[in-house]
Amino acid sequence: MQVWGGGGGESLAVGGGGGAPAPSAELQCLRGGSPGCSGVDWNLRRSYNFFFPQLYSSSLDGSIKLWDFMDGIPIKTFTVGSKLLAMYALASFEDSMFVVIPKSDTFQLVSVKLTKAAGQDLEAKELSVVLDGVDASPKCIAFGREGEYVASVKEVNLQVYFFKRKQLNRFSVSAAKTKSGNNHFMCIACHPTEDCIATGHADGKIRLWRNFYHKKEYTFSTLHWHHDTVMDLAFSLQGSSLLSGGVESVIVLWRNESERQRDFLPRLGSAIEYISVSPDGTLCCTLHTDNRITIINSNLRFSRSIQGLIKSTNVKTGLVVDPRTKALVLNGEPGHLQFYCLQSDQQLFSLDIVQRQYIHQAGLNQTDLVKVAFSAQGEWLATVEEREEVTDPELQLKLWFYDEETQSFKLNTRISMPHEDHITDMCFRDMDEVEDESLILVTTGSDCVFKVWVMVEDTDPEGNVSWSCDFVGSYHNYQATNCCFSEDGSLLAVSFEETVTVWDSVTWDLKCTFCYSPGKIRNICFGRLTCSKYLIGATDHGFLCCWNLLSCALEWSAYLNIVVLQPDPLSEHIAAISWLSKDSSLFVFKPNEPRPIYIQRNFCKEKIQLAVFVPREEPETVGSAKYLWLRRSQLFFLTATQELITLSTKSLEERLTPSSKQLAVEESLPVTPFSLLLGKHRRHQSQEDIDLGKLVVCNKPEQDSPAVKELLHTPAHVLPSASFLCPVFINSLLISKGNTSAEEVADEVEMESEKTEDDSDEERDVTEMEQEDTSPVELLGEITCKLSKSQEKELRKLRKMDYSWISAF
Repeated sequence: MQVWGGGGGESLAVGGGGGAPAPSAELQCLRGGSPGCSGVDWNLRRSYNFFFPQLYSSSLDGSIKLWDFMDGIPIKTFTVGSKLLAMYALASFEDSMFVVIPKSDTFQLVSVKLTKAAGQDLEAKELSVVLDGVDASPKCIAFGREGEYVASVKEVNLQVYFFKRKQLNRFSVSAAKTKSGNNHFMCIACHPTEDCIATGHADGKIRLWRNFYHKKEYTFSTLHWHHDTVMDLAFSLQGSSLLSGGVESVIVLWRNESERQRDFLPRLGSAIEYISVSPDGTLCCTLHTDNRITIINSNLRFSRSIQGLIKSTNVKTGLVVDPRTKALVLNGEPGHLQFYCLQSDQQLFSLDIVQRQYIHQAGLNQTDLVKVAFSAQGEWLATVEEREEVTDPELQLKLWFYDEETQSFKLNTRISMPHEDHITDMCFRDMDEVEDESLILVTTGSDCVFKVWVMVEDTDPEGNVSWSCDFVGSYHNYQATNCCFSEDGSLLAVSFEETVTVWDSVTWDLKCTFCYSPGKIRNICFGRLTCSKYLIGATDHGFLCCWNLLSCALEWSAYLNIVVLQPDPLSEHIAAISWLSKDSSLFVFKPNEPRPIYIQRNFCKEKIQLAVFVPREEPETVGSAKYLWLRRSQLFFLTATQELITLSTKSLEERLTPSSKQLAVEESLPVTPFSLLLGKHRRHQSQEDIDLGKLVVCNKPEQDSPAVKELLHTPAHVLPSASFLCPVFINSLLISKGNTSAEEVADEVEMESEKTEDDSDEERDVTEMEQEDTSPVELLGEITCKLSKSQEKELRKLRKMDYSWISAF
């Protein structure tokens, strides 16, 4: 994902394939674009001494789109054909775009000529190669002042191409690896007013290149602060300062190209991936690896942050739903839990669980958050954090209570080393929390036991409560892997490798055991509602099993290579996701039915790691019977590349807004005063037509003409000239010959009758004309209305009027 500032510092464009950021400011989503956005850039178009920003985007499908970024709709689509990996727009090249395309085993920077022809879908096949052997990353290409030259870096090579001279100079640095790292180029930026190139390297150094017009007399100076890779560089508006960022989560401001004159803005949360400066120089923004955009003032002061779903390196906690807010809860920043609202696409808040400073350095064993569980009403939160050590892991079980006054969770109990080895699973008993005695937490561990934790009253006068261990269970010294409670909380199921044990949650007596070989139990869950007598399990060998708790026998089994098993908390349905032939498939079933009620094969090319049912605020109206299982809950998936996807009950046509499929704004959108006036005029005109008894033709050029829609709904700064639009507009109002051939025949007959006969014989002429018109009109299947003599006379006068003056427009 990349960010670009534009529109005089008032607009910010974000493009990429990652999760979209949430709107902490006013956010306009550009929908209707091609999948796999590879680049976004602003271009300033000059018209009458004014500059208007235009937003372009490129996609991996080989298309470039021009957007109306105020309304969020595409205006034009240019089909290039090749896969576009990066895109650059320059004001000095108004009719061209620069894109990076693949070529055999390498990549090329080419110039694409954008045609000015009318229409919305155009082809741009005129390509010219600028540089060969470039890097596919957009950070590795930069354009010099006023577009005089372009510079590209790859590995240890720097090449500069001058457009006017058509000269190419190549430079290189030493490939020898030093103690601080290698010298490989990682990013590049060009000075806006001087001939200076800044390059960032993998060893944390920044080199400033000058006099590169000559192949041998070039010079460079070095700036060094970063201890690791320099991720991106950006010059200020006038070039007086240079911004750099890396894995330290610190943005460095270098003044006057001096190591002594530098300022810092630390603790930005995560590694900085991209840096962009607004055209007016008042703001800069940074894009971070955790899917956050930070907006910073020119004096290096924090302004605001735009945060969506934080992209974590590894979601160890799984996907959990907060019962209070219905937010999605999972790993966020290192050591934090993020509460993410799916409806508004924004982060509600972040809870610091580990409460330790995270050090951005590879190879360090740092405390990480691995497990999380909520009680039924969301009053209690249990978390597990661990730190990998060479000998023994450090474990902590923390229980948090929700404070109504502060509207946040407060730490209640901290338990060090609750198990002697890793905690594999934990769950609360889902019962009414009015009585604290019914609240139970169960944890399972690799130390071959499961433990039951209950609340006890403290001895202090305030009467606070804490948590302590009440029972420890085991089974043949097998590792405990999973646990879950039945719907009424009376039974606890704990899996020990290949065996599932069922325990009484009051006496903690072992009731029965189930086993299905081969394979260890990967997931288990109880049925709900009418299917509460069933227990379902999935093995790591791909088998899905269903046991009957009343008969203590296997009900059915199937081989589907199930990797995720997720029950719906509001219905009997259970979602099972399989991984077969490098595709993920979805099976939704009820335990009491032998066949799935819904199958979606190959719905995702990536492996699904996690899934969760999120209750809807209101039951959704489902048109198709096959989606009835999604009426009360919505199913979300998380892929291996940290993409959050979901199933929709609506078709693609229903999900796409009309504005994204066509240029015009439909009637369902809010009307403007002009449209109200135009609609009133149309209604008045139609009423006059009815009063006069005129024939109402089904042709509506004023409503269906693309020219009229483009003229009324396209922003003025992207419209073609008036001399081009006016003939198109006038022609759209004319009635085509093919639709009015019968009327033209009637007009010719009528004009001939007027030339040969007097007005006194008008009535007889009209009668003859009607007889001649009957046959062609009847052949077309139209119905005519007989007009009075006064109406016919008025019609003749209108036909004799000269309308040739319209052609002048």
